[in-house]
Amino acid sequence: MKTWTAPSLLLGQTCGYPLLTRLKDAVQIVATPHYAAEGCDGAYHRAAIIVRANDPAASVSDLRGKRAGINDPGSNTGMNLFRAVVARVADGPEFFRSVTVTGSHARSLAAIISGRIDVAAIDAVTLALLRDRYPSRWNALRIVDWTSPSPALPFITSARSPGSLVDSLRATLSAIVADPDYKNILSPLRLSGFSVFGRDDYQPLLAMEREAIARGYPVLN
Repeated sequence: MKTWTAPSLLLGQTCGYPLLTRLKDAVQIVATPHYAAEGCDGAYHRAAIIVRANDPAASVSDLRGKRAGINDPGSNTGMNLFRAVVARVADGPEFFRSVTVTGSHARSLAAIISGRIDVAAIDAVTLALLRDRYPSRWNALRIVDWTSPSPALPFITSARSPGSLVDSLRATLSAIVADPDYKNILSPLRLSGFSVFGRDDYQPLLAMEREAIARGYPVLN
């Protein structure tokens, strides 16, 4: 958090939910990336709701009473989008037997495989990168469902960065994506392009939060 809120921040990347909450006055959006991965469409991505391969759950409703994991309480894909899906079927403030904070999407997947938790929502890009890196581990996992789409994790700079610097950063990112010499770097990252989004494009994330609260499910629980 100190890095993200530093006045000297040149370029970083954050999650869409803290962009509107913890970081709303500290940063500005440079660009929203496009990723070539299942669950991604242009500048939008989703979270995959993951269980063990032998779990009998056929839908989100079947996850009632199971042990969930989240990477971080402030995560958009790991918590906010997950909460929005569960809120539609929870019928009250409690749905899972327990919710464990694992510390990262990779740790959530490891916890599912080891049996420490039963289910977690994993960012589509992170999931694709982990499947690329550890293909054999995917045999122990499967996707039950996908969340609604959300603007992808934005590249950010300090709120104090002048407009000329923001323009230069955007031009540099666009040039890198267009340059074939960088293809061997971008392809493993599954990075394929950028859109220029504003904060208004991310407001649906807070609308999902409000909907969950209205449905009587304010906290992933």
